[in-house]
Amino acid sequence: MSDTLKKMFNYFMIGVLAVIPIVITLEIMIFIKDRLSDLIGTVYAVADNYLYTLMVFGVSIAILVWIGHKIVKDGRYWVIATFDNFIGRIPVLNTIYRVIKKVINMFSGHDKAAAKEVVYVEWPKEGAWMAAYVTNRFDDKYVLFIPTSPNPTSGYTTIVSKSKVVRSTMNIEEASSLIISVGVDFSKVSEIAALPKD
Repeated sequence: MSDTLKKMFNYFMIGVLAVIPIVITLEIMIFIKDRLSDLIGTVYAVADNYLYTLMVFGVSIAILVWIGHKIVKDGRYWVIATFDNFIGRIPVLNTIYRVIKKVINMFSGHDKAAAKEVVYVEWPKEGAWMAAYVTNRFDDKYVLFIPTSPNPTSGYTTIVSKSKVVRSTMNIEEASSLIISVGVDFSKVSEIAALPKD
């Protein structure tokens, strides 16, 4: 391959890598827009009236704001509690609902019981360190969720002794950014020196 072709290929790859974040962000925005369009289209198809459609969405937003306000103020809202009790009586569905709710609450910061802590753990072998979310604690045992890059929603759940983890000052957002960026966006470089050597 000639030097000119090598340079052109190198420039092409740099251009592709520069555009990928833009494309992914646009794809997410298009997905959200399509879901909203589908929802608006469904409501509009029922009434065939723009004013009614706007009114339905206005009332829906007001209800969600009210529910959020009641949850922040009282810790729970009777509508959500009633739904929780109803779903809790349906086998299989109750497990799925409970787990999804706990995971969302942990990552959103609304679950006061969930530990909002990030630690380093040797994974997948000794000497290789990975950031992990502490999802629960039992005496001297930590339940960890070890995310995979670049998708922090997939990973492994493991139980380790407290002595096997090194605490981090990262919050969940910083740890997620580290995982999504495959290590490029790492704001706690000074913590690397604190990790035990082989």
